[in-house]
Amino acid sequence: MTLNLKFNHNFINALQGDPIIENYTRQVPKACYSKVEPEKFDTANVIAISLDAAAEIDLDKNLFDTPEFNQFFTGQKIYDDMTPYAMCYGGHQFGNWANQLGDGRAIILGDITTKADKKICLQLKGAGSTPYSRSGDGYAVLRSSVREFLCSEAMHYLGVPTTRAISLALSGEEVYRDMMYDGNGAYEDGAIVCRTAPSFIRFGNFEILAARKELGLLKELVDFTITEHFSHLGTPSKDTYLKWYKEVCKTSADMVVHWLRVGFVHGVMNTDNMSIHGLTIDYGPYGWLEDYDLDWTPNTTDASYKRYAYGQQAHMVNWNLVQLANAIYPLIEDTDALQEALDFFADYYKSEWNKMMAKKLGWSEYKESDQALVASLIHLLTSVETDMTLFFRGLAKIDHTLKYDEIPQDLVDCYYDEDLSSDYIVKCCAWLNSYIERCAKDEVSTEARAKNMNSVNPKFVLRNYLSQLAIDKANENDYTMIHELLEVLKRPYDEQTGKEFFARKRPDWAKDKPGCSMLSCSS
Repeated sequence: MTLNLKFNHNFINALQGDPIIENYTRQVPKACYSKVEPEKFDTANVIAISLDAAAEIDLDKNLFDTPEFNQFFTGQKIYDDMTPYAMCYGGHQFGNWANQLGDGRAIILGDITTKADKKICLQLKGAGSTPYSRSGDGYAVLRSSVREFLCSEAMHYLGVPTTRAISLALSGEEVYRDMMYDGNGAYEDGAIVCRTAPSFIRFGNFEILAARKELGLLKELVDFTITEHFSHLGTPSKDTYLKWYKEVCKTSADMVVHWLRVGFVHGVMNTDNMSIHGLTIDYGPYGWLEDYDLDWTPNTTDASYKRYAYGQQAHMVNWNLVQLANAIYPLIEDTDALQEALDFFADYYKSEWNKMMAKKLGWSEYKESDQALVASLIHLLTSVETDMTLFFRGLAKIDHTLKYDEIPQDLVDCYYDEDLSSDYIVKCCAWLNSYIERCAKDEVSTEARAKNMNSVNPKFVLRNYLSQLAIDKANENDYTMIHELLEVLKRPYDEQTGKEFFARKRPDWAKDKPGCSMLSCSS
């Protein structure tokens, strides 16, 4: 029995590659990729599979328990028609140009076209070193791999544009990591995630070529990207480049609006972590907003400056888009046209954010007169510790026929503060009463409004402490919570009777626990 995956070599056939075959860390000029195979791990073993993600590439479910599946998705078996490779790219990290970065612990197995004519790229993360590993070893650890595997799929089911994950495996190797960069390192279980996307091309792929003034290769990469993935825009030309750039602006805006809708904080929005498909990519020190804090970031590296905090994410997408514009400018040479696309991003993002907030609040549309009411809500949410997810689910339950002078029980459980001040209670009730008046202006029944709200406000998200509980169990060779979380997160908007444990707000023990509230780029 074989996997029957048909690989193409469009990327490596169309673009210039690294002429050096040996796998050692180095600068790789005048190339978009280096050919490299995954490291061989004698005891690598798949411990979790996303059946839906596997079905996307037409895999027969009867293969999941076979040695061949295990060997392929841990990089132990490479078919004759495969040419694995690692991409060369650069990037701005925390606002500073970092020069060459590249796939330091990720290896692309190949690109396939499914029966549904969908392009999907398969990549193993944690499968060994590449020429771009710099001082790293090319490995990933179990805790970070559990987080990537679960969050990729959780975001998909939430309706957030994202890369996906087919499998999670143990490599069988012990990997040394200093999680908090404080000198207290330890050996941890190594792991491998197979993740998928239409491609893993990032802003940084174009930036490195522009920085090196390899403009011929830059044009080849842009032309390939448009021909392969944006062919609906037309034949590559200056006009098409601008259409493509505007589309990247649009899909990037869509992505960050979804992040803000569900309370996701990426944590490390460097340009090498920005997909040209507008997908959430590279799940490192991410986190889920629990108490509604615009300044919260899960990344310890960003603790002081909060560059990538929850409330800064749209601004940082815009900043990253500026860097992409700078990279492709030599092919366009029209500052005004690129600025016009950036202006479009700002206007489009604002419009989509307003629409998103209207949907979260159950309104049929956003009106300019709603601005003050929305601003008042954000002030309320940030003035005391308020669980974002629970608040919006609770808001859908309130009785719209009442006038409130006490906070309704449906909202009481969303607060982390047990004793709310009388001043806050008065302000909250005043807002609720104004909100009810606003809702009355829409000809929508209470039941229909609640259904609409619950379709965009999830009950279940991958709360930071839930990931950590699953990791703790996995470290004891118990993978049941990974499987259970994966099933629960498939239906984030449903009530799921009996699964209430997974919808509870953060427990006190998790507030300042590493892995739950504090993560590093090695997480």
